[in-house]
Amino acid sequence: MFLPWGGIGVPLLLPYSQPVTVKQQPLTSEEREFFALLTEVIFSNPFSFQKDRLTSLGSQTQGHTPAPDDHHYSALIPPLEQRLARLESRGLSRIQSVPPQDRRLLQYAFLFQLYDRYVAQWDQLIQTQMAKGTAPAPVPFAEELIDKLKNRGFSIEEAGRYLALFYQLRRAYFFIAHALVGDSPSMTRLRHALWNNVFTTDARFYADHLWDRMEDFSTLLLGETGTGKGSAAAAIGRSGLIPFDLKSRRFTYSFTETFIAINLSQFPESLIESELFGHRKGAFTGAIDNHKGLFQRCSPHGALFLDEIGDVSVPVQIKLLNVLQERQFTPVGSHSPLRFAGRVIAATHRSLPALRQEGQFRDDFYYRLSSDVIEVPPLRRRLQESPAELKQLVGLLAERLTGQAAEGLIDRILQVLNKCLPADYAWPGNVRELEQAVRRIILKGDYQGAEAPTHHGSWLCQAAQGKLSAPELLAAYCQMLYQRHGTYEAVATITALDRRTVKKYVQAGASRQD
Repeated sequence: MFLPWGGIGVPLLLPYSQPVTVKQQPLTSEEREFFALLTEVIFSNPFSFQKDRLTSLGSQTQGHTPAPDDHHYSALIPPLEQRLARLESRGLSRIQSVPPQDRRLLQYAFLFQLYDRYVAQWDQLIQTQMAKGTAPAPVPFAEELIDKLKNRGFSIEEAGRYLALFYQLRRAYFFIAHALVGDSPSMTRLRHALWNNVFTTDARFYADHLWDRMEDFSTLLLGETGTGKGSAAAAIGRSGLIPFDLKSRRFTYSFTETFIAINLSQFPESLIESELFGHRKGAFTGAIDNHKGLFQRCSPHGALFLDEIGDVSVPVQIKLLNVLQERQFTPVGSHSPLRFAGRVIAATHRSLPALRQEGQFRDDFYYRLSSDVIEVPPLRRRLQESPAELKQLVGLLAERLTGQAAEGLIDRILQVLNKCLPADYAWPGNVRELEQAVRRIILKGDYQGAEAPTHHGSWLCQAAQGKLSAPELLAAYCQMLYQRHGTYEAVATITALDRRTVKKYVQAGASRQD
């Protein structure tokens, strides 16, 4: 978790509109060193955390044992509280208490302290908002938190901006950490990529320059059918910054409205444009009223998820490309363009390199979509890396189905899976198949797996029968190695191919599986 304390649209070193006459004292060299290390840690991606950076902040952190659902940053609090208490004993309780060269470090420390003190309240607000739906939920602790920020030397306007950032930070961590189950290296890499997708790799630059411009950064999610691309997209879409309204003491809208999803493969060609862009009354037979399309319904700072983008026709791709480039769209039957203020996330299970080579997917559209490309790993790779992940997933799925944690049911499901499926079962349907397997075991007490042969056996048999071309054989082999080792670099080393070639064949191999 980083703390982008530069504010929204203001310099990192804030100009204080309400000067307070205080006697200034500089930080000691030890305090300055501690707060500098603290800043480095709290600005880092929480899913690429390095323990040595935490322990270097002081021996106080080494004996700290976080609670099971706690974050490792909680270990920073004891030494931070001690140092801030010593500062207060010297009368340094406000940002203005130190000279300008120390102010930024103290600003970060105060903000991190207040953020941490309200983590439980932010989590409760997230739960309350999910239950409340589209109406913005009240923020019962807002007044108290604003007062504490003001007591530290922040203006009321600055306090409102920081509440928006606090809320975004906690939502992003909540949805990325909890909506995506699993501790395998592949899932850790996925969480790391999703966090950077929301905040970039430079948190301070994001806070200063990009907080209201992320719509210019489209995202492409790649992965097999059933891997959870929708969950990954939702984690991004629900983690955008939502402004805080100082008058109503609420956020301007609910995060439940910030993510809209559509599966493009479900709509015939004649209806896709109307669904995406909307239409005017009388635009075509059956258009008996005006209809708002998804682009118009997407809220500012929100995201529109276009699933199965590889299935849309070239004419639709051209119109989508225009939306991405011009940030405008025109409803069917209208001549008045409308502005699209959201962000686009697209996903496909198909091989885009193959589609581009065949002329079915435009290169310019691909490059406009791929500001960030994130792979969602297949279940078989996750289980190869971390077999214990199966129990985590089964536990989550069983709890969703029954409404409660049921250890006995989890054990029974795992026993059936171990009995009925081979140890190297490939899970061709990924997490979606596992979900149906859990349902079938609850109903019938067994699961025999998908009818299709496992991928490895299938392509090896085809190769033995002379039914694969050289590119197809290489694609299947590279895909198998990628599933086993998890990185393009490892496959490149084994095959003596360059990384770019390996990536091309891995993606082509993934397409063959579908």
